[in-house]
Amino acid sequence: MSPGKDVAAASPPPGCPMHKAQEPPKPKPPPGCPMHRKEDGDANTLNPDNNIPNLAQAPLPDQEIPLPTERVISSIPRAKAEEESNWEYPSPQQFYNALRRKGWETPEHAIETMVDIHNWMNEEAWAEVMKWEKEHFDTCCDPKLLRFQGRPQELSPKARIMSFFGAPKPFDRHDWVIDRCGKEVRYVIDYYGGDDDVVNDVPVFHLDVRPALDSVESAMDRLKFGVREAFARFKGESSQAAPRTD
Repeated sequence: MSPGKDVAAASPPPGCPMHKAQEPPKPKPPPGCPMHRKEDGDANTLNPDNNIPNLAQAPLPDQEIPLPTERVISSIPRAKAEEESNWEYPSPQQFYNALRRKGWETPEHAIETMVDIHNWMNEEAWAEVMKWEKEHFDTCCDPKLLRFQGRPQELSPKARIMSFFGAPKPFDRHDWVIDRCGKEVRYVIDYYGGDDDVVNDVPVFHLDVRPALDSVESAMDRLKFGVREAFARFKGESSQAAPRTD
């Protein structure tokens, strides 16, 4: 019961290396995607906004090729007034440092592609969050992302139930906490690979985004969306089954 979305049909950001001729890797985002607040800092100090370290921009000693240190500003508004207006994505160098710190062996030449995919999926996730938040625009038309946490080793209750019936398990999970004009609302995002990992050289992912069942209000939101989806499917099937009269 959620507006989950297959993002294969969406267009990657302009200049995305996924358009290039070489065959892209089939990436799986690392645990706790590194969307850092600061460019430098103690790698052992956790950022309370995302529960991951603040990684420096310096290249690693055994790094073979230089990686860009420029960071892209997302479209996702940040809740804390003292910080930047929008969240920043990690630079390719920070992303690579995060992968290495987690023990992931990733070719350096693939990092920029992985960063593009990471950023693209976060933009899609925020768009899905906003579909839910539109239900509350009468009381808050400016929700913002307060904090988030990667929880790749923890199946959400929905993913656990679905996997019990044979559905594939998500390869990653994030919990995002939204500031809805002073009210904190938690969202759960499960990331799945598509039926085909790559279509036309573009990786396929499916995002299941929904408010966590932390309150009666969120439960009612999920119930309303579920009823709407069921009605839309029924209406579509009825239209296809209806005989032509012309």
